[in-house]
Amino acid sequence: MTDRTDEGVNGRLVLLAGGTSAVGRASARALVDAGARVVIVGSDAERVVAAAAEAPGAFTELCDLTNPDAVTALRDRVHAAHGSVDGLFPLVGGWRGGGGLAGQSDDDLAFLMRSFTALRLVTRAFDADLRSSSAGRLAIVSSTAVARPLAGGANYAAVKAASEAWVRAVAQGYAKAARDDAREVSSAAVILRVRSLEGLESAVASAFVALWDDAADAWNDVVIEIGAGG
Repeated sequence: MTDRTDEGVNGRLVLLAGGTSAVGRASARALVDAGARVVIVGSDAERVVAAAAEAPGAFTELCDLTNPDAVTALRDRVHAAHGSVDGLFPLVGGWRGGGGLAGQSDDDLAFLMRSFTALRLVTRAFDADLRSSSAGRLAIVSSTAVARPLAGGANYAAVKAASEAWVRAVAQGYAKAARDDAREVSSAAVILRVRSLEGLESAVASAFVALWDDAADAWNDVVIEIGAGG
């Protein structure tokens, strides 16, 4: 077992929404090693159990993160079992594309929109938790396609751009809440951009864990590019 450090995430409750992917599993391991309390959320029971086995001590929850009532029930269960959340990493994702603009089908868009729906639902459900936390952190994994969209990935880039806009709005909400309460901002909403996640799962996980190592105002409404040249 790895020795735990005095990282800022130590003791924090972090929810990985869609945490059964490769980047979710890497994040769970990194967070547990840093002393965080981790809740891995997924919709497939076998995948959730497998992810938790790689991060001993992590808690698990089953939830359809695109269903508003299910997400509300998830929030209530997490509160009852563990208390308020300090960190949120929505990781529902996927890729569909190709075929130029004519190949950007409505079915593919509907599939990709699942990630944006999940982001909207979980950030709304846990917004009060993160705003009131002494060190609340929200991050998403976005794509460099937002800055340079291609015709064959127009659906994907559009959904990622919408997700970035949503997270930036969350960041403004954190800043406004702090101003209204005449206090320093304590929560941060961050965008982690990659060209491709493959091979960068551990780097993304490390970047997420590191968000607790500095004050929130260093990270709120910041885009971090991860990968070659990032």
